[in-house]
Amino acid sequence: MGVPEQLAERMSMAEQHEYLRAKFSRRTMIRSGAVTVGAVAGGAFVPGAAQAATRTSASTQTYKQPEKVDGALVAPFGRHLAWGNDPRTEITVSWQVPVAVKKPFIRIGAHPWDLSHKIDAEIRTLYTPAGVGVSADHTQYYVHAKLTHLRPGKTYYYGVGHAGFDPAEAHLLGTLGTFTTAPAHKESFTFTAFGDEGVGYHGLANNSLLLGQNPAFHLHAGDICYADPTGAGKTADTGFDSRIWDQFLAQTESVAKSVPWMPAYGNHDMEAWYSPNGYGGEDARWNLPDNGPDPENLPGVYSFVYGNTAVISLDANDISFEIPANLGISGGTQTTWLERQLKKFRAAKDVDFVVVFFHHCAYCTSTAHASEGGVRQEWVPLFEKYTVDLVINGHNHQYERTDVIKAGKVTKKLPIGGTSYPETDGVVYVTAGAAGRSLYAFTAPQSYEGHENEVDSVASFINTKDGKVNETVTWSRVRYLDYSFLRVDVTPASKGRLATLTVRGIAETGDEVDRFTVARRVR
Repeated sequence: MGVPEQLAERMSMAEQHEYLRAKFSRRTMIRSGAVTVGAVAGGAFVPGAAQAATRTSASTQTYKQPEKVDGALVAPFGRHLAWGNDPRTEITVSWQVPVAVKKPFIRIGAHPWDLSHKIDAEIRTLYTPAGVGVSADHTQYYVHAKLTHLRPGKTYYYGVGHAGFDPAEAHLLGTLGTFTTAPAHKESFTFTAFGDEGVGYHGLANNSLLLGQNPAFHLHAGDICYADPTGAGKTADTGFDSRIWDQFLAQTESVAKSVPWMPAYGNHDMEAWYSPNGYGGEDARWNLPDNGPDPENLPGVYSFVYGNTAVISLDANDISFEIPANLGISGGTQTTWLERQLKKFRAAKDVDFVVVFFHHCAYCTSTAHASEGGVRQEWVPLFEKYTVDLVINGHNHQYERTDVIKAGKVTKKLPIGGTSYPETDGVVYVTAGAAGRSLYAFTAPQSYEGHENEVDSVASFINTKDGKVNETVTWSRVRYLDYSFLRVDVTPASKGRLATLTVRGIAETGDEVDRFTVARRVR
């Protein structure tokens, strides 16, 4: 974002933020907007009281007041959903408008012809001045409406609007969307996941395939849109372009308007201009669960439970040796919180599976980033202690899946079509970073469904606090080098029987490239 490389080589994210703010000190920041939370009690919507926006991690700044625009000429775009702390009863609907509008709101109801419940929304304004990247003076308007006290397992229709644009009007009914809350009881469901999407044909193609999977939600394992093209956390990034976010949210709207889109943050998602932690821009664009250890400082760290499956999102920038711009930002509180969550979920009788996702890979043999030593040091022992059922990563732009691992060694080979029992075997790790960005490479031959090519070992490396260290590994089971995503089918079971996760790697062509099962006996 314009930081001289000789300075940025030794700058943390907070230092880069301070440098940019000093350089552009003539522009001070201010954010406008108010939030109204709509509560649904007993099926009736009760608008909450408007209150000033309290988020502080996202930076905002003064900008030229836009000329008044007729709201009837402004259409919302980029709709995206996210669960609240409880997916059975809470969801946030978010969207963009291209210019400033008045009195944004959401309409919602059980039928498309009954949208009488109108709830005010919050505007978060994000300004990027000329000189910070290539987008010149650019203002973005993100709108959020958080809904609570919804009914479990119910489909709602909604429309978003503002003064002059009312989705309940007959000629605008085509702008309506839907969402379905999580069920109150254990039911079979599907979710999808990938990382490293960006904007382009392959990301769009994978999004189109996601719709066909009918997922209950989608996990994005970081490096979301690549407005920051370098993502190194240190080099001068003259290519930063905040407008890429507009393209990204328009690209994903076909899925994200009906499927909650749950991101973890990667190295390309730290944008130094907006806030000391790099997440000020993300804080304006997303409204995620706020049950993590520090929602202001680590907004991408949270958890939720859907059916019989607990999902934990982590921020690996906090422990990354490879890209240390935010190394140690949590002061250890994230790892402490992670253990509390794992212990809680393992003790919960209604939770069978625990899925953890984040950006940097615990185990991967890519020639680009390979494995992250900080993850192995801080989190892998906890994954093994609490027998995590599935770990999903991005960062490396390819598909790779391990055998079952414990203490850094293969405890059980897991061929395509095989079954893992985490309570006794260990943990399986999947790198699903081929959502759309340019692909990386392997040192070993590809090996995937219908094209198995087993090898005894693979030459790779791990990023440590002392730099890259070569290693020869035996845990690389499936390697596929083309665009793809992950599909997970969750099947509950009665007490004493085996509940299952059926995990599939799906290529952009629609072909299956990997499949395995995780089984756990229900208590």
